[in-house]
This record gives sequence, C-alpha cells and structure tokens, in this order.
Amino acid sequence: MKFWRKPLDIDQVKVPHGDVVIIAERCKGCAFCVEYCPKDVLALSKDFNKKGYHPPEVIKSGECVNCNLCEMICPDFAIYCVAVEDDSAA
Repeated sequence: MKFWRKPLDIDQVKVPHGDVVIIAERCKGCAFCVEYCPKDVLALSKDFNKKGYHPPEVIKSGECVNCNLCEMICPDFAIYCVAVEDDSAA
C-alpha cells in the first residue's frame, strides 16, 4: 500500500498475509472476487471447470492481505482465505 506520508506507527503495524484457496468446480465465473480484491491478487484463468466457466486463479502469490472480501462476496462459496503466519518477524 502506498501512503502519501509515512504513518507514525509503521514499525508497530503488522500487515496480515493469507493464502487464497479456490474450489474451481464450484465457481460460476462471476468474477466478483477478481473485481473486489483490494490487492489485485486474482484474475480469471484461461482454463474451464466442469461447468464450462473460467474460475479465478492467484496471479500475485504472497500479496494477499487476508481481508476475506473474496470469501464474503462469493455467491457460490468457492473461495476462501487461510491466514499465514509471518516467520520473518520472529
């Protein structure tokens, strides 16, 4: 995220990270998750699922901030996020 100024507590803020899990066979290709992802982690794939739709795919691995917006907006419950612990801070 770009700031027009540096926050005063930047050293105290820990940005969460997550892994996006996509259940491709449930997806109907509505692309809500792609449109509403704040970090543009997802894009529609060129592959088809069994229903004939293009499911999303992760294009920016490691950029997910685990906001769970894709999970909340998916009408088919075909996507979810899993929190990842940052080992570099330990």
